[in-house]
Amino acid sequence: MAGGIEIAFEPLSSRGRGGDVVVFVGDDLALSGAAAEILGRSGAELVARAAASERFKGKAQSALVLPAPAGVEAGRLVVIGLGSEKDRAKTDWTVLGGFTAGKVGARESRIVLDWPGFAGSARDVADFTLGARLRHYRFDRYKTKKKDEDEAGAALTLLVADPGAARAAAAAAEAVAGGVMLARNLVNEPPNVLYPEEYARRVSELTRLGVEVEILDLARMRELGMGALLAVAQGSAREPRVVIMRWNGADDASEPPLALIGKGVVFDSGGISIKSAGGMEDMKGDMGGSAAVVGTLHALASRKAKANVVGAIGIVENMPDGNSYRPSDIVTSLSGQTIEVINTDAEGRLVLADVLWHVQATYKPKAMIDLATLTGAIIVALGQDIAGLFSNDDALSAQITAAGEAAGEKVWRMPLIPAYDKAIDSKFADMKNTGGRHGGAATAAAFLKRYVNDVPWAHLDIAGVAMASTPSEINRSWGAGWGVRLLDRLVREHYER
Repeated sequence: MAGGIEIAFEPLSSRGRGGDVVVFVGDDLALSGAAAEILGRSGAELVARAAASERFKGKAQSALVLPAPAGVEAGRLVVIGLGSEKDRAKTDWTVLGGFTAGKVGARESRIVLDWPGFAGSARDVADFTLGARLRHYRFDRYKTKKKDEDEAGAALTLLVADPGAARAAAAAAEAVAGGVMLARNLVNEPPNVLYPEEYARRVSELTRLGVEVEILDLARMRELGMGALLAVAQGSAREPRVVIMRWNGADDASEPPLALIGKGVVFDSGGISIKSAGGMEDMKGDMGGSAAVVGTLHALASRKAKANVVGAIGIVENMPDGNSYRPSDIVTSLSGQTIEVINTDAEGRLVLADVLWHVQATYKPKAMIDLATLTGAIIVALGQDIAGLFSNDDALSAQITAAGEAAGEKVWRMPLIPAYDKAIDSKFADMKNTGGRHGGAATAAAFLKRYVNDVPWAHLDIAGVAMASTPSEINRSWGAGWGVRLLDRLVREHYER
């Protein structure tokens, strides 16, 4: 059971008793043969009469809920609209699963996954289950008083043409759902619980799935020379950690890996350049990029992906203290490049700089992708429904864009031009950690670019989508777990052998 939901598969010809019956119709209100057989003539007539009475037109993402017709062993009949033939041809199966799960709620339901002209594959059915699982996610572990509906789980039986194929495909989708929900849990946790040492301990639990986990402690980071990351951490009573996760699933163990790097600032006060009090509580989610990396490694290992992938996260807390780093400090990064600190609230790029350099030097990846809740500027530019993509490689950028479109986690490529790089030149050091107010997301990306050399690289600024994003049919959580589905799709389509 995952996300408060159990899912089973049976043939379209199956008959059951109790719970809800869910059927699907287009704008012509026609039932599939399987649905018509279950509901009988009286049921089909009931749907037609109720649709006319309620002005239900079968539009996409609409629903009609009725008492079950006579002769049908069920409590309710739920009719889900799919829209026109054109709408049905471009059905987003994950969204449909979430919408359907939202309509049936925490109940037992038989879902007749069929309609006239149905052309869904086993993979489509699996995506439907993914949406249903994600819709049922909730984070309420700290509530001492819960409503009955909060405690209840859902049990869905999907009636499909090929239960065996659907069951096999849905196992991989369940692995992805598990990764997304792990990422959501991490983002939703309060910072007094998910401090760096505890975060690293939780990541180490991935060893149960076959992931190799290495934790770099304070002494090891000092030995390596991670001066940029350590500068951010020095104002906190909590020691930082860097966690390296390795999934070696390819047949050729020596094949260079894809590297995923995440910003893991478990709480960001802004440091000496302290943030305003309003909304500071949201800064527990400033580790959303690292959560996406951890969730992706969980998903890949759970479904035994045939790929070599390295995940690396820098975990710190950015706090004001007598030992905090200051504006005008100059720190030396692992690469040897020096950085003038202009604003201590531009800390994520310092963390990523050392982790990016360590990963490329140690693991020689074929490509690197970092994810970070890096700038408010990207929210101004793109809002909270789409992430910013910066890249030094057109092919990698195109792959990420396509994977995001397919997975429903969209990105928009942003420019990286010499002017942005020039904006971070410093009078006193090799660079400064902010280029000023204008083009803030782009100058932050230009900063990171100085730490990737010639490796194909992409930076995803997910500040708008990782937390407090727009609610959707598959997410009612504050922490979205954004990025896991995109990265899993990218690995599946371009890196598995």
